[in-house]
Amino acid sequence: MKKIKLLALCAIVVGFTTSCEKKEVSGETQEEAVKEPLSKAHIQGLLDAGVNPNGAEYITLKRPDGSTAKAIKSHDITIALDNLAEQALEKMDNGTKQYRTRNLVSQGRTINVIGYIGSGYALTSKMRTALQGAVNNYNAANISLNFNLSFSASTNGDMVVYNAGGSASGGEAEFPNGGRPGKWIKIFGPSDGLSSNVLRHLMTHEMGHAIGFRHTNYARRNCPGSGNEGQGSIGAIHIPGTPTANQTGQQGLDTNSVMIACYSGNERGRFSNYDLIALRYMY
Repeated sequence: MKKIKLLALCAIVVGFTTSCEKKEVSGETQEEAVKEPLSKAHIQGLLDAGVNPNGAEYITLKRPDGSTAKAIKSHDITIALDNLAEQALEKMDNGTKQYRTRNLVSQGRTINVIGYIGSGYALTSKMRTALQGAVNNYNAANISLNFNLSFSASTNGDMVVYNAGGSASGGEAEFPNGGRPGKWIKIFGPSDGLSSNVLRHLMTHEMGHAIGFRHTNYARRNCPGSGNEGQGSIGAIHIPGTPTANQTGQQGLDTNSVMIACYSGNERGRFSNYDLIALRYMY
C-alpha cells in the first residue's frame, strides 16, 4: 500500500492543465467566489447528487472561450448550476457494469483533444508534453475510443485542456454529458512544478473523469480530510474484473490506479492493470 501524501486530483461533476526558461503560468485562478448563501433548493440538489453541501459556495467559472458559468463548489467537486437538476434526476441504472458514472461517451469514437495555448490560459511546455503522454496512454490502451491531440488557441474540440492558474497543483474535469465527453479540463498552474511522470498522471486522471471514471477510492478515500464521496445520481458503478473500494487484502483497493483521488509523488503516469481492464470493459 503506497503512502498517500498529497490531495491533488479533483473532478467537476458535469451537470456539470532549462532553469532559465520562462514559465507560462497564470497567477490568478480562473474562477471567482460569489458571496451569497446557498439556496435550500441548491443544497438539496447537492445532496441528491451525492455531494456534501457543508462549506459549499457559489462561484463563477471563466473559460478560455470567454464564456462564464455559475456553479457550486464543494471541496474538490464543482457542479454547474444549469445542469444540477439534470444530475439529480438522471435515470438510475441497476446494472453492474475500478468505478464509472452512469454517463459514458456514446456519440462518436474519435475524441478531438485541444491543448489550449491561447493568451491567459496557455499550457506550459511541460504541461503540453504531459498531455501528449496522457493521450498516448489512451491510444495505446486498445479501446474503441481514439484521441486526436492538437495545440491551439481554439476551443472547438471535444476536450479542451487549459491552464487555470491558481495557488495549488491539481486539476478538475467534467464528467460525460449527453453522450459526449466532458469538455473542459482545468490544470492548475502550480502543477507545472510536478515531476514529468506525476504531471502525466494528473492529465491521464482528468481525462479519465471526462470519459466517465469515478475515483477508484470514492467509497473510502484515503486522502487527507476526505471521506466517502457517495454514489449520488451520477453513479459509482463497479466495473467487473476490478476490486471494489471496500475490499481488503491481496485483492483490495488498487492503489496503483491513475484514478485514485490523491497521489504520493511517486506515480509513473501509466495505467494499472485494473485500469486497463476497466477501460476495455467500458469501451
